[in-house]
Amino acid sequence: MADFEDGTTTKTATRRLSSPIADATAFNAIVQAVVVSNPFGCVSYMSGGATHAPVEKTRESYTAKIVYQDEDANVVGTLSDRYSTLAGFNAGIAAIMAAGSITTAHAGSPARDTDRETYSATLKCHDPNGEIYTVSFSRDRITIASYSDDAIRTKIETWADTETALA
Repeated sequence: MADFEDGTTTKTATRRLSSPIADATAFNAIVQAVVVSNPFGCVSYMSGGATHAPVEKTRESYTAKIVYQDEDANVVGTLSDRYSTLAGFNAGIAAIMAAGSITTAHAGSPARDTDRETYSATLKCHDPNGEIYTVSFSRDRITIASYSDDAIRTKIETWADTETALA
C-alpha cells in the first residue's frame, strides 16, 4: 500500500477586533477599498483559461435584525433577513420597516437591532509568489486562510494596523 505524503502546509490566522465595525456602510467601505486599492500587492493570474483580478470578492452577506416592541417596549417579535449586497440590505430594511402587514402580524412597532446585525465578505487574493489565499471579513474579525508564506500574513497585518476600524 502506498503511504500519504505531506503536501504544502497552509495556515490560517485570525485577528479579533477590539470592537465591531460600526455599521454595514463602514464594513462595505473597508472591503471595497481592499478590492479597489489592492493594499496587499496582489497580481492578476490565469486559471481555467480566464484572467482573474488580483483581488476578487467571492462572497458577501449582510444580515438585518429587527425587533418588534409593544407599547411597554417588550419584545413581541423578531425578524432576521439576509442579503447578498449592501444595496439589497438597505432596500430590504426600508421595506421591512414600512411593511404594515408585518408590523400588524407582530403586534408591535419595528426597531432595528443594529448591535446584532452581521456582515461578512470573502476575498480571493493572488500573491506575487503564486499563492492564492483568502481574506474573510466579518463585523468582529478578519481571517486569512490557505496561505503558507508568512510574508502574506505580515502584509495584511501591517495594512490592518493602519485601519482604525480594524484595531
